[in-house]
Amino acid sequence: MQLPDEVHRTIEELSIEGNTLADNGQFREATEKFIAALDLLPEPLEQWEASTWLLTAIGDMCFMQGNYDYAKNALSDAMHCPKAIGNPFIHLRLGQSQFELGNRERAADELARAYMGAGIEIFDTEDPKYFEFLKTVLKPPADGNW
Repeated sequence: MQLPDEVHRTIEELSIEGNTLADNGQFREATEKFIAALDLLPEPLEQWEASTWLLTAIGDMCFMQGNYDYAKNALSDAMHCPKAIGNPFIHLRLGQSQFELGNRERAADELARAYMGAGIEIFDTEDPKYFEFLKTVLKPPADGNW
């Protein structure tokens, strides 16, 4: 199933605007653009690949604002959309959100998925506390070097 060209074009334009705002640290404004784009998708949202990246972007922006519960909800919703399960970034942000909400078991699971999917590099630009936490729940690699 494909979106009508005009809808697809508008979603892309809103996403570009959202990304630009995010790059400038305007996370709330970026969230509004991504939500506006998501609102253009026909139901059920779970059928659209665009839902995956729009919900992920919304979750990411909420995380950046410290709205961890909203981030968790958006990222959890994204997991029901195409090509989300196994996406290291989605698992990373969902794990971080769970961590911040005190859901350590869920955080460990999601952060482990991010690590298994992308390696230690996915944590390079993140607060070290997330990888330090992950190291407390995973066995170290065979060579002992994380």
